[in-house]
Amino acid sequence: QIDPKDYTFSGLKDETVGRLPGKVAGQQFVIQDCENCSIYIFDHSATITIDDCVNCQIFLGPIKGSVFFRDCKDCKCVVACQQFRTRDCRKLEVFLCCATQPIIESSTGMKFGCFQYYYPELALQFKDAGLSIFNNTWSNIHDFTPVSGENNWGLLPENAVVQDYVPLPSSEELKAVRISTDATRSIIPITRGRRQKSSDESCLAVFFAGDYTTANARKLIDEMTGKGFQLVQTKEVSMKAEDAHRVFQQCASEFIPLLEKGPVVALEFNGDGAVEGCQSTIKDVFSGTKVFVSESKASASQDVDNFYNFADMQMGM
Repeated sequence: QIDPKDYTFSGLKDETVGRLPGKVAGQQFVIQDCENCSIYIFDHSATITIDDCVNCQIFLGPIKGSVFFRDCKDCKCVVACQQFRTRDCRKLEVFLCCATQPIIESSTGMKFGCFQYYYPELALQFKDAGLSIFNNTWSNIHDFTPVSGENNWGLLPENAVVQDYVPLPSSEELKAVRISTDATRSIIPITRGRRQKSSDESCLAVFFAGDYTTANARKLIDEMTGKGFQLVQTKEVSMKAEDAHRVFQQCASEFIPLLEKGPVVALEFNGDGAVEGCQSTIKDVFSGTKVFVSESKASASQDVDNFYNFADMQMGM
Protein backbone atom coordinates (compact mmCIF):
# COMPACT_ATOMS: atom_id res chain seq x y z
CA GLN A 1 0.00 0.00 0.00
CA ILE A 2 1.45 3.34 -1.06
CA ASP A 3 1.26 6.17 1.45
CA PRO A 4 1.02 9.57 -0.34
CA LYS A 5 2.94 11.15 2.57
CA ASP A 6 6.04 9.27 1.42
CA TYR A 7 5.79 11.07 -1.93
CA THR A 8 5.02 14.60 -0.71
CA PHE A 9 6.99 17.49 0.75
CA SER A 10 4.48 20.07 2.01
CA GLY A 11 4.56 23.20 4.16
CA LEU A 12 8.26 22.98 5.04
CA LYS A 13 10.39 25.95 6.07
CA ASP A 14 14.19 26.24 6.39
CA GLU A 15 14.68 22.49 5.98
CA THR A 16 16.89 20.14 3.97
CA VAL A 17 14.91 17.10 2.82
CA GLY A 18 15.17 14.48 0.12
CA ARG A 19 14.75 10.93 -1.11
CA LEU A 20 17.62 8.52 -1.64
CA PRO A 21 18.05 6.37 -4.78
CA GLY A 22 15.44 3.59 -4.84
CA LYS A 23 12.99 5.40 -2.55
CA VAL A 24 10.67 6.97 -5.16
CA ALA A 25 11.00 4.20 -7.76
CA GLY A 26 8.86 5.72 -10.49
CA GLN A 27 5.99 7.07 -8.35
CA GLN A 28 4.45 10.54 -8.65
CA PHE A 29 5.78 13.21 -6.31
CA VAL A 30 4.32 16.48 -4.97
CA ILE A 31 6.27 19.44 -3.56
CA GLN A 32 4.17 22.34 -2.25
CA ASP A 33 4.22 25.40 0.02
CA CYS A 34 7.92 25.14 0.87
CA GLU A 35 10.07 28.11 1.78
CA ASN A 36 13.87 28.45 2.09
CA CYS A 37 14.27 24.68 1.67
CA SER A 38 16.84 22.46 -0.04
CA ILE A 39 15.02 19.53 -1.67
CA TYR A 40 16.67 16.58 -3.40
CA ILE A 41 14.94 13.71 -5.23
CA PHE A 42 17.81 11.34 -6.05
CA ASP A 43 15.57 8.88 -7.92
CA HIS A 44 13.36 8.57 -10.98
CA SER A 45 9.67 9.45 -10.78
CA ALA A 46 6.52 9.44 -12.94
CA THR A 47 5.58 13.13 -12.69
CA ILE A 48 6.37 15.93 -10.25
CA THR A 49 4.34 19.05 -9.46
CA ILE A 50 5.90 21.94 -7.56
CA ASP A 51 3.45 24.55 -6.28
CA ASP A 52 3.87 27.77 -4.28
CA CYS A 53 7.52 27.29 -3.38
CA VAL A 54 9.69 30.30 -2.53
CA ASN A 55 13.47 30.60 -2.36
CA CYS A 56 14.13 26.85 -2.58
CA GLN A 57 17.00 24.86 -4.08
CA ILE A 58 15.69 21.75 -5.81
CA PHE A 59 17.32 18.74 -7.48
CA LEU A 60 14.98 16.38 -9.37
CA GLY A 61 16.30 13.12 -10.80
CA PRO A 62 14.86 11.78 -14.10
CA ILE A 63 11.10 12.28 -14.54
CA LYS A 64 9.40 9.93 -17.00
CA GLY A 65 6.59 12.40 -17.76
CA SER A 66 6.20 16.04 -16.89
CA VAL A 67 7.44 18.40 -14.23
CA PHE A 68 5.15 21.38 -13.63
CA PHE A 69 6.16 24.45 -11.60
CA ARG A 70 3.25 26.70 -10.59
CA ASP A 71 3.31 29.93 -8.59
CA CYS A 72 6.96 29.49 -7.58
CA LYS A 73 9.50 32.25 -7.17
CA ASP A 74 13.22 32.69 -6.54
CA CYS A 75 14.01 28.99 -6.89
CA LYS A 76 17.16 27.38 -8.25
CA CYS A 77 16.78 23.92 -9.76
CA VAL A 78 18.49 21.00 -11.49
CA VAL A 79 15.88 19.00 -13.43
CA ALA A 80 15.76 16.09 -15.92
CA CYS A 81 12.41 15.29 -17.52
CA GLN A 82 10.37 14.40 -20.60
CA GLN A 83 8.29 17.61 -20.42
CA PHE A 84 8.98 20.86 -18.57
CA ARG A 85 6.31 23.49 -17.86
CA THR A 86 6.00 26.57 -15.68
CA ARG A 87 2.99 28.77 -15.01
CA ASP A 88 2.87 32.01 -13.01
CA CYS A 89 6.50 31.70 -11.90
CA ARG A 90 9.06 34.42 -11.18
CA LYS A 91 12.82 34.14 -11.24
CA LEU A 92 13.54 30.44 -11.63
CA GLU A 93 17.09 29.41 -12.56
CA VAL A 94 17.11 25.91 -14.01
CA PHE A 95 19.86 23.54 -15.15
CA LEU A 96 17.67 21.50 -17.45
CA CYS A 97 17.63 18.26 -19.40
CA CYS A 98 14.34 18.03 -21.29
CA ALA A 99 13.46 15.64 -24.10
CA THR A 100 10.81 17.94 -25.61
CA GLN A 101 10.54 21.70 -26.01
CA PRO A 102 10.33 23.36 -22.55
CA ILE A 103 7.27 25.60 -22.14
CA ILE A 104 6.87 28.65 -19.91
CA GLU A 105 3.56 30.44 -19.40
CA SER A 106 2.84 33.72 -17.57
CA SER A 107 6.36 33.47 -16.16
CA THR A 108 9.12 36.10 -15.96
CA GLY A 109 12.81 36.25 -15.14
CA MET A 110 13.41 32.61 -16.13
CA LYS A 111 17.03 31.49 -16.76
CA PHE A 112 18.15 28.19 -18.25
CA GLY A 113 21.40 26.22 -18.45
CA CYS A 114 22.37 22.71 -19.51
CA PHE A 115 21.87 19.95 -16.89
CA GLN A 116 25.16 18.80 -15.40
CA TYR A 117 25.28 16.26 -12.59
CA TYR A 118 26.58 12.85 -11.70
CA TYR A 119 26.01 10.17 -9.08
CA PRO A 120 26.49 6.43 -9.65
CA GLU A 121 22.78 5.51 -9.86
CA LEU A 122 21.83 8.31 -12.26
CA ALA A 123 22.49 6.52 -15.59
CA LEU A 124 20.17 3.65 -14.68
CA GLN A 125 17.52 6.10 -13.43
CA PHE A 126 17.56 7.80 -16.86
CA LYS A 127 16.94 4.39 -18.46
CA ASP A 128 14.16 3.56 -15.99
CA ALA A 129 12.50 6.88 -16.80
CA GLY A 130 12.78 6.17 -20.53
CA LEU A 131 14.96 9.24 -21.13
CA SER A 132 17.95 9.41 -23.45
CA ILE A 133 20.97 11.35 -22.21
CA PHE A 134 21.34 12.64 -25.79
CA ASN A 135 17.86 14.19 -26.13
CA ASN A 136 18.12 17.54 -24.41
CA THR A 137 16.47 20.68 -25.78
CA TRP A 138 17.25 22.75 -22.68
CA SER A 139 17.68 26.06 -24.51
CA ASN A 140 14.85 25.79 -27.04
CA ILE A 141 12.24 27.48 -24.82
CA HIS A 142 8.69 28.15 -25.98
CA ASP A 143 7.08 31.15 -24.26
CA PHE A 144 3.33 30.59 -24.38
CA THR A 145 2.53 34.15 -23.31
CA PRO A 146 5.17 36.45 -24.79
CA VAL A 147 4.96 40.17 -24.04
CA SER A 148 5.95 42.45 -26.89
CA GLY A 149 9.26 44.19 -26.23
CA GLU A 150 10.10 42.05 -23.21
CA ASN A 151 11.99 38.82 -22.83
CA ASN A 152 10.64 36.54 -20.11
CA TRP A 153 13.57 34.15 -20.29
CA GLY A 154 17.27 33.95 -21.05
CA LEU A 155 20.26 31.65 -20.62
CA LEU A 156 22.42 31.31 -17.52
CA PRO A 157 26.04 32.46 -17.91
CA GLU A 158 28.08 29.94 -19.84
CA ASN A 159 30.45 29.43 -16.92
CA ALA A 160 27.63 28.95 -14.39
CA VAL A 161 28.55 26.28 -11.82
CA VAL A 162 25.73 24.02 -10.57
CA GLN A 163 26.98 24.00 -6.99
CA ASP A 164 26.69 27.81 -6.77
CA TYR A 165 22.96 27.44 -7.47
CA VAL A 166 22.01 24.09 -5.90
CA PRO A 167 24.64 23.22 -3.28
CA LEU A 168 25.35 19.63 -2.29
CA PRO A 169 23.04 18.38 0.49
CA SER A 170 24.18 19.08 4.03
CA SER A 171 22.10 16.45 5.87
CA GLU A 172 23.83 13.25 7.00
CA GLU A 173 21.28 10.99 5.30
CA LEU A 174 21.65 12.62 1.88
CA LYS A 175 25.45 12.89 2.06
CA ALA A 176 25.48 9.15 1.32
CA VAL A 177 24.81 9.93 -2.37
CA ARG A 178 28.15 10.16 -4.15
CA ILE A 179 27.57 13.32 -6.17
CA SER A 180 29.90 15.07 -8.58
CA THR A 181 28.95 18.39 -10.17
CA ASP A 182 32.19 18.45 -12.17
CA ALA A 183 31.05 19.27 -15.70
CA THR A 184 33.37 16.68 -17.25
CA ARG A 185 31.63 13.89 -15.28
CA SER A 186 28.10 14.99 -16.09
CA ILE A 187 25.84 12.13 -17.15
CA ILE A 188 24.36 14.51 -19.76
CA PRO A 189 26.75 15.80 -22.41
CA ILE A 190 26.99 19.56 -21.95
CA THR A 191 25.82 21.29 -25.11
CA ARG A 192 25.88 24.91 -26.28
CA GLY A 193 22.27 24.69 -27.42
CA ARG A 194 21.01 28.00 -28.76
CA ARG A 195 24.05 30.00 -27.70
CA GLN A 196 25.91 31.88 -30.42
CA LYS A 197 28.23 29.52 -32.33
CA SER A 198 31.89 30.48 -32.36
CA SER A 199 32.42 29.49 -35.99
CA ASP A 200 30.45 29.05 -39.20
CA GLU A 201 31.87 25.53 -39.50
CA SER A 202 29.95 22.67 -37.95
CA CYS A 203 30.30 18.92 -38.44
CA LEU A 204 27.77 16.09 -38.05
CA ALA A 205 28.83 12.70 -36.69
CA VAL A 206 26.32 9.84 -36.42
CA PHE A 207 26.87 6.58 -34.49
CA PHE A 208 24.68 3.57 -35.24
CA ALA A 209 23.07 1.29 -32.66
CA GLY A 210 25.26 -1.34 -31.05
CA ASP A 211 26.71 -2.38 -27.71
CA TYR A 212 29.02 0.60 -27.43
CA THR A 213 27.04 3.42 -29.04
CA THR A 214 26.78 5.53 -25.89
CA ALA A 215 30.40 4.93 -24.89
CA ASN A 216 31.60 5.73 -28.42
CA ALA A 217 29.58 8.94 -28.59
CA ARG A 218 30.94 10.03 -25.20
CA LYS A 219 34.48 9.20 -26.27
CA LEU A 220 34.17 11.31 -29.42
CA ILE A 221 32.74 14.19 -27.36
CA ASP A 222 35.71 13.98 -24.95
CA GLU A 223 38.22 13.84 -27.82
CA MET A 224 36.65 16.74 -29.75
CA THR A 225 36.04 19.04 -26.78
CA GLY A 226 39.58 18.22 -25.64
CA LYS A 227 40.76 19.68 -28.94
CA GLY A 228 38.79 22.86 -28.33
CA PHE A 229 35.71 22.14 -30.48
CA GLN A 230 32.28 22.82 -29.03
CA LEU A 231 29.42 20.35 -28.75
CA VAL A 232 26.34 22.21 -30.02
CA GLN A 233 23.63 19.55 -29.81
CA THR A 234 23.07 15.80 -29.55
CA LYS A 235 20.13 13.61 -30.52
CA GLU A 236 19.13 9.95 -30.22
CA VAL A 237 16.41 8.96 -32.68
CA SER A 238 15.25 6.02 -34.81
CA MET A 239 15.67 6.30 -38.58
CA LYS A 240 14.06 4.54 -41.52
CA ALA A 241 15.55 3.96 -44.95
CA GLU A 242 13.83 7.02 -46.44
CA ASP A 243 15.20 9.19 -43.61
CA ALA A 244 18.69 7.90 -44.35
CA HIS A 245 18.36 8.95 -48.00
CA ARG A 246 17.35 12.42 -46.91
CA VAL A 247 20.12 12.80 -44.34
CA PHE A 248 23.05 10.75 -45.66
CA GLN A 249 22.22 11.26 -49.36
CA GLN A 250 24.70 9.43 -51.60
CA CYS A 251 26.19 7.43 -48.69
CA ALA A 252 22.76 6.23 -47.54
CA SER A 253 23.03 2.68 -48.89
CA GLU A 254 26.01 1.75 -46.70
CA PHE A 255 24.19 2.90 -43.54
CA ILE A 256 20.64 1.64 -44.16
CA PRO A 257 21.35 -1.95 -42.97
CA LEU A 258 22.61 -0.53 -39.64
CA LEU A 259 19.34 1.27 -38.90
CA GLU A 260 17.44 -1.89 -38.00
CA LYS A 261 19.52 -2.40 -34.87
CA GLY A 262 18.02 0.62 -33.12
CA PRO A 263 18.27 4.39 -32.82
CA VAL A 264 21.24 6.44 -33.96
CA VAL A 265 23.13 9.01 -31.87
CA ALA A 266 24.04 12.22 -33.67
CA LEU A 267 26.44 14.91 -32.51
CA GLU A 268 27.03 18.40 -33.90
CA PHE A 269 30.47 19.89 -33.27
CA ASN A 270 31.36 23.49 -34.04
CA GLY A 271 34.64 25.32 -34.55
CA ASP A 272 37.10 26.19 -37.30
CA GLY A 273 38.42 22.89 -38.68
CA ALA A 274 35.65 20.83 -37.04
CA VAL A 275 35.13 18.58 -40.09
CA GLU A 276 38.79 17.69 -40.44
CA GLY A 277 39.18 17.33 -36.68
CA CYS A 278 36.21 14.99 -36.49
CA GLN A 279 37.28 12.90 -39.49
CA SER A 280 40.79 12.38 -38.17
CA THR A 281 39.58 11.55 -34.64
CA ILE A 282 37.15 8.96 -36.01
CA LYS A 283 39.89 7.44 -38.16
CA ASP A 284 42.34 7.28 -35.24
CA VAL A 285 40.00 6.23 -32.44
CA PHE A 286 37.10 4.37 -34.07
CA SER A 287 38.76 2.57 -36.95
CA GLY A 288 36.58 -0.56 -36.66
CA THR A 289 33.28 1.30 -36.18
CA LYS A 290 31.00 2.55 -38.95
CA VAL A 291 30.33 6.23 -38.33
CA PHE A 292 28.77 8.81 -40.62
CA VAL A 293 30.79 12.02 -40.60
CA SER A 294 30.41 15.13 -42.77
CA GLU A 295 32.65 14.99 -45.83
CA SER A 296 33.54 18.64 -46.23
CA LYS A 297 32.95 22.03 -44.72
CA ALA A 298 30.73 22.79 -47.70
CA SER A 299 28.35 19.87 -47.14
CA ALA A 300 28.52 19.84 -43.32
CA SER A 301 26.02 22.59 -42.54
CA GLN A 302 23.55 20.93 -44.91
CA ASP A 303 24.15 17.59 -43.12
CA VAL A 304 23.40 19.23 -39.78
CA ASP A 305 20.23 20.89 -41.10
CA ASN A 306 19.05 17.72 -42.83
CA PHE A 307 19.52 15.60 -39.72
CA TYR A 308 18.03 17.97 -37.16
CA ASN A 309 15.06 18.94 -39.36
CA PHE A 310 14.27 15.23 -39.69
CA ALA A 311 14.85 14.60 -35.96
CA ASP A 312 12.65 17.51 -34.87
CA MET A 313 9.82 16.17 -37.02
CA GLN A 314 10.31 12.71 -35.48
CA MET A 315 10.21 14.13 -31.96
CA GLY A 316 7.12 16.18 -32.82
CA MET A 317 8.87 19.43 -31.98
